[in-house]
Amino acid sequence: MTCPQANSPAASAPHSSAAHTATHPNRWSASADRPKRVSVTVYAPDPVLHVGIVHQLRQRPEIDLVDDTGAGGAEVSLVAVDTVDDEASALLNRLRHNPGTRTGLVVGTFESGDALQRAIESGVAAVLRRAEADQDRLLNLVLAIANGEGVLPGDLLAKLLTHVGSLQRSALDPRAASLSTLTPREAEMLRLVAEGLDTGEIARKTAYSERTVKNVLHEVITRLQLRNRAHAVGYALRNGLI
Repeated sequence: MTCPQANSPAASAPHSSAAHTATHPNRWSASADRPKRVSVTVYAPDPVLHVGIVHQLRQRPEIDLVDDTGAGGAEVSLVAVDTVDDEASALLNRLRHNPGTRTGLVVGTFESGDALQRAIESGVAAVLRRAEADQDRLLNLVLAIANGEGVLPGDLLAKLLTHVGSLQRSALDPRAASLSTLTPREAEMLRLVAEGLDTGEIARKTAYSERTVKNVLHEVITRLQLRNRAHAVGYALRNGLI
């Protein structure tokens, strides 16, 4: 006697699913050389940017989104910012000390080669421009990071190499200062120091926080091995940097 359940849809469903999987061996879910899903945490100070990236990634079955509360276990940390400022640098450095995650950066722009170098030194494994961050590129970025790969647009790689080369030449010949020694922001702040403005006045003039002004000037003094702000201004004037 034939059992009625044998021909029911419920009974035939598993066989159909198995047959479907067998006929598509190259699907990501059947891949043996990478995880079925990559856990990702998105960090973005701009709520609109955060929602946009999360929305793009949530639609992909390869991605398992993890919120901030469970961020310690995410394989990939994706940081999305307009520029690599002090706040972004602090976040990148914090993520660098988490051995369980690798970091990707979606960025609007790099103000200088120095900012790009800081991002790389902060543990960023891959970079994508914000203007190019569609769903497919975001997915490719995440999968590359999860697979231990590095991603950097060709022009940014050239910019980084040029910057590193400039630093090496300066190290070999400290007197060979050039206009590229200072970033536009650093040069502007030194010019304002030369005009007699204090930290608060420079902050209001440039629309940066006083903390940022102090950090930028401290970075210049430290990098060029100078004693103080007055020494930095004198050095920049002598070498035609401002």
